[in-house]
Amino acid sequence: MNKLSFALFCLAVASQSNAKSNQDFDNDTANKYEERLSGLEQQFESSSRQVSLGGRLQIDFNGFNGAYNADNGGDFGAELFPRRARLSVDGERTDLEYKMILEFAEDTIEILLLRFEYVGFDDGPVIKFGKIREDISLDALTSSKHMALIERASVANTMSPYFRWGVSANQYFPTTGLRYAFGIYKNDAFGANGKDTDGALALAASGRLTWNLALDHEQLFHAGGWSSYREFGDEQLNGAFARAEIREPNVRLVDYSAGGQLVRLDYLSQHGFEAAWQNGPLLIQGEYAERRISTSDTSSELNRATYAGYYIQASYMLTGEHKFYSTSSARFNQPKGVANAWEIAVRASSMDATSDLQGTRAQSYTLGVSYYIDEDTKIMVNGIRSSVSGPGTLALVNTNTEGNAITARFHYDF
Repeated sequence: MNKLSFALFCLAVASQSNAKSNQDFDNDTANKYEERLSGLEQQFESSSRQVSLGGRLQIDFNGFNGAYNADNGGDFGAELFPRRARLSVDGERTDLEYKMILEFAEDTIEILLLRFEYVGFDDGPVIKFGKIREDISLDALTSSKHMALIERASVANTMSPYFRWGVSANQYFPTTGLRYAFGIYKNDAFGANGKDTDGALALAASGRLTWNLALDHEQLFHAGGWSSYREFGDEQLNGAFARAEIREPNVRLVDYSAGGQLVRLDYLSQHGFEAAWQNGPLLIQGEYAERRISTSDTSSELNRATYAGYYIQASYMLTGEHKFYSTSSARFNQPKGVANAWEIAVRASSMDATSDLQGTRAQSYTLGVSYYIDEDTKIMVNGIRSSVSGPGTLALVNTNTEGNAITARFHYDF
């Protein structure tokens, strides 16, 4: 019992004792005391909900060979590292909700998220501002707590800028199952630095539209699409798009500049489509997305180049639980209250960053198993096999065109 609750309890006991010993203490006065005590308890409970602390710790192991370690002749390499170490603060004040997440690395502390949400519009949109997650890609929007596999698909990591400074609005319509989200952000992702050639902000505009249909209490269908336009201000597009589904390889296998050169951009645009079907413990989902770049030098052979990728993934809760669909964010979360449960998952994915003379394409297959100790503690093991092709293959991985990896994770939320 906390100090305030104990004090209220003592006050209540004292009041009742005095009521019995004092004939002037009538029932009306006693009722007033009880009402005041009830009000104080509710006020304390409300204030205690205004701020809460939490965190996340993920310890990962990556073991890999072949293309993933081509810089070392394809020999076996390994890493043991903290994948995520985070502290969070969140709460609410009337119609304003807030959350901050600090990400701890070996040498730095980063504000990963600093989100304010205004929820005061009745039957209206939720307004978010601060450093917030852009609404791009079902896989990218799925929290690391709720993922069925250890890493996201290459196409999701290629397309999503994750957390950026900006403002957005989103709204869900229960009668139709439709949800929209649209935002304007500072674009300091993918190599852009957030400034244009005149020193003004380089901006990005992103939007996502989704629809869900609950077929019965265990079946649900989800479909959606998203689009994003991003100013670059003559900055250089990062060469490596994705690692091919492990976190710490020595070579990132999806690289548009392999065997060629990096280019500066005026802007890039990208869009994607997503779908999912849930039937009890089974969840099948997939996405397809494209990126098109517009180079600052319009004579560049990469001007208007298009890069595309996709994945299809299936997961199954062996112990019968089913994942929870969040209508407010249009994504799937792990089963509520899950404990002592097993999940298996499989994914096939591809990300093509090739043009006529440069770049690579990575095809990856992942098989994983997870054990949920409880809803905050999970152990995961994945096996991954990837192959590399395209005109930049020799420059990137020499003759090591295939790579294998095993990854493991201990996940703990508090």
